[in-house]
Amino acid sequence: MPQRIVIDSLSFVRDEGSLQGELPVSGLARLHDWLSATDGAVRYRVDAARGPQGEPQLRIEIDALLQVRCQRCLESMRYPLELRNLLELVSREVDLSQEEVEDDSKDLLPAQRELDVVALIEDEIILALPLAPRHESCTPPALGQGANSVSPFAALTALKGRSS
Repeated sequence: MPQRIVIDSLSFVRDEGSLQGELPVSGLARLHDWLSATDGAVRYRVDAARGPQGEPQLRIEIDALLQVRCQRCLESMRYPLELRNLLELVSREVDLSQEEVEDDSKDLLPAQRELDVVALIEDEIILALPLAPRHESCTPPALGQGANSVSPFAALTALKGRSS
């Protein structure tokens, strides 16, 4: 399990903080359900930033080569992840309008005294993965029987013909 990295998000921005490093994919347990293999590492960088009106932000960069399962052929495939995201920190006391909450042009993150950076990175990766990854071109797996096999519904059709 990777080391826990915890920051006070607002202090991190105020101090113009920066973090970078590598995390083993095998240590990101919540990510394992989306992967076909857990080898390799995730490189990350988290930098403090300020928006146009001085709003506190976190700039996140994540790079990894992940192994996911193709949903067409069910084989493992390499998925290069190059994620760049800007998260605007918002106070828990601030009331956001429905329009601000639904605005997809910016990602909001509640400011926290104990923000788990590893969990944040894992969340960002999960959100960035495709729902149904597929190779550019591949063939679905064979159904186990030859193309000339009898349909399981053929027997039902024969029974229906007898009862008439």
